[in-house]
Amino acid sequence: MLEYLLRLALLLPVLAGLIWGSLWLTRWLQTRLGQTPGTGGGRQLQLIETSLIAPGMKLAVVRFRDREILLGCTRQGLVRLGEAPVAIPAAESE
Repeated sequence: MLEYLLRLALLLPVLAGLIWGSLWLTRWLQTRLGQTPGTGGGRQLQLIETSLIAPGMKLAVVRFRDREILLGCTRQGLVRLGEAPVAIPAAESE
């Protein structure tokens, strides 16, 4: 019984450390891989907004290479519905 308690006392902190380390590594990788464009190596595709139309049907606006694309999303797939250049607010263009 004493041997079991000693093993438990040694393995529980090791297990807790492995769990904490995996969570820390996951968070670190998410921040490294999800950098914003312009910071060197960021994503080119960005989800701007989604809107639920009906169960199983959504509209999504994504930004890709200075274009905003309107997508229809269903369980069967995606359909491009429209495309427009990214609108620059007046305050930024001056």
